[in-house]
Amino acid sequence: MQTLVHRDALTRFGCALSDPTRAAILLSLRSRPGYPSDLAEEVGVSRQITSNHLACLRGCGLVVGIPEGRRTRYELADERIGRALDDLVDLVLTVDPSYCPADEDCC
Repeated sequence: MQTLVHRDALTRFGCALSDPTRAAILLSLRSRPGYPSDLAEEVGVSRQITSNHLACLRGCGLVVGIPEGRRTRYELADERIGRALDDLVDLVLTVDPSYCPADEDCC
């Protein structure tokens, strides 16, 4: 049975994945924890932009920050998020990309 909680959780997850930078951060964190500076370099954006996206992902409950002295290590809030991302990547790779081109308003 679908509930408002289910809908809201999927909406938050979808919102997080709708931004290419947030999606790249989540995909990176599915394999290992990361630090903002390393994630910024890997994703190809500034540290400030990375920090803003990490704050959004924390707010959605998808990542957690673990203080380590003067640094904070980020990881997925639950290992099931990583498995869900793996499943989504596998599913997306089976879908013909011509169905919904990125330059159209459908996605």
